[in-house]
Amino acid sequence: MKSSIHPQNYRPVVFSDDQAGFAFLTQSTAQTTDTIKWEDGNEYPLVKVHISSASHPFFTGEKRVIDIEGRVDKFEARRKAAEERKAALANKAKKAKANKSAKSEK
Repeated sequence: MKSSIHPQNYRPVVFSDDQAGFAFLTQSTAQTTDTIKWEDGNEYPLVKVHISSASHPFFTGEKRVIDIEGRVDKFEARRKAAEERKAALANKAKKAKANKSAKSEK
């Protein structure tokens, strides 16, 4: 295993999810210019995250309702419309062919 590929500059960093009001202190190499005063009175670098275990649906137990029936209905409507267009084009081609043959017989 290569010896120089892993970072060596681990330090305490606070990760904060402002939407959920959740923050935790851990070791990281994440670079940031923001700082925050933590519960122990010390000041640590602050990394703001958009989603964490406090706000992610998998960890919070929130379920997403997927509208399967709506998807199926939309698909069927598109399929039916495509078949109607195909039939209309076939009828148009038949009429054009019939008109062309009728003109040539005259």
